[in-house]
Amino acid sequence: MVHGDTANDVGQPAAPTYPLRFRAAEARGARIGRPLRLLGRVRGVDEALMDRIGRAFFEADDAGAALAAAMRLPAGTPGRVTHRRLREALADGGGDATQDGARVGADAPEALRRFLDEATDVPGWVDWDLVEKGAAVLRRLGQNAGDVLLQLSLVGGYRFGGPADLLAATGALTGGTVRRLAETQEWTVGLSEPGALRPYGPAWRATVHVRAMHALVGASFGHWDTARWGLPINQADQAATLGLFDATLILGCRTLGARIPPSDSRALMHLWKWVGHLMGVHPDFLVDDEWARNRINYHVLLAQAGVSDAGPRLAQAVVAAQADRTYPGPSWWQPWRARFERERLLSMLTAFLGVRSMRELGLPLRLPWAHAYLLPLNLWRYHVLGRSRWGRERLDRWGRRRSDAILASYVSDAQVSGVT
Repeated sequence: MVHGDTANDVGQPAAPTYPLRFRAAEARGARIGRPLRLLGRVRGVDEALMDRIGRAFFEADDAGAALAAAMRLPAGTPGRVTHRRLREALADGGGDATQDGARVGADAPEALRRFLDEATDVPGWVDWDLVEKGAAVLRRLGQNAGDVLLQLSLVGGYRFGGPADLLAATGALTGGTVRRLAETQEWTVGLSEPGALRPYGPAWRATVHVRAMHALVGASFGHWDTARWGLPINQADQAATLGLFDATLILGCRTLGARIPPSDSRALMHLWKWVGHLMGVHPDFLVDDEWARNRINYHVLLAQAGVSDAGPRLAQAVVAAQADRTYPGPSWWQPWRARFERERLLSMLTAFLGVRSMRELGLPLRLPWAHAYLLPLNLWRYHVLGRSRWGRERLDRWGRRRSDAILASYVSDAQVSGVT
């Protein structure tokens, strides 16, 4: 495979255009993406889009990278940003926040001001009514959203080398799986709260804080194999992650029987487009049309490498973590409920990922019995009950209760107080 090496003006070899992982397992990606190509209405391979994704492996979030560099400066160095200064800036924005946000004080280091100016600058395309509607759709999806994000988005993402290796290297899941799952669950539930994504709202603060932490992770891996994987935190992987949270969430919930009409799809995609902007994703990869995202997602699959050693370890840690959650009920019931949740998870993973992927991840196969009971339940909830205003209000309350219950099962053991 040609990785686009060129020579600079003085005849020295330039940096490669693409990392070695780019299209390293394209046939596998096409096989995994076959359902997406069919359901997502993807027609053919766009080589210009493949090139854009390939180059994005070497692109960072510039404002985040500058902030991370300032946070890594030695104490006393002009321009240094401390973790405390970042937390204070996210907490109050200098004390004079407006409806659309606020700018940090003029005495703040340049890197911090640039970072927060970018995060509080609301693009003209943002429709707050649509963001709020997207949050309501996310609430109504309840446990379905939690299932898809855990199984198809998180564990499904472990099938590809690169991001999984970075997670393993940071120890983000192995050894602290319950805590990390709790943080992710808390963040996604927070996104669904009314008004939470306005600048300096709780979900806005959490999202911008995650962006800063991602940038710090990217700056701390001097031993990372950049030639093979691209930058530790890069725009191609950021776009892939966003795609796993928006259009993949919609497709996954539909396969579970949830009704998501075009108006709800647009609202949910718009919410995630704003979240992607806050996370520092390049505008080239920000869309609020699910079919445009499906097209990007399919090409992202073609761009990936195969599974690495990190993938099975991370996937198996997620399955094992079901025994570490705290479920409602007496203590004697805990092992039985944990076993049920583990078997339910494996059943749904088998249906979502398929036999080959389960074997690649070293996970035992199960019959898709969980889908068998979820489908009729969701057909009733979303196709019958959810067509009335009263029914949607009931779904909203049910979704919130289920999301809170799932979070409580992680938090009570992990003692998570929030990602902010």
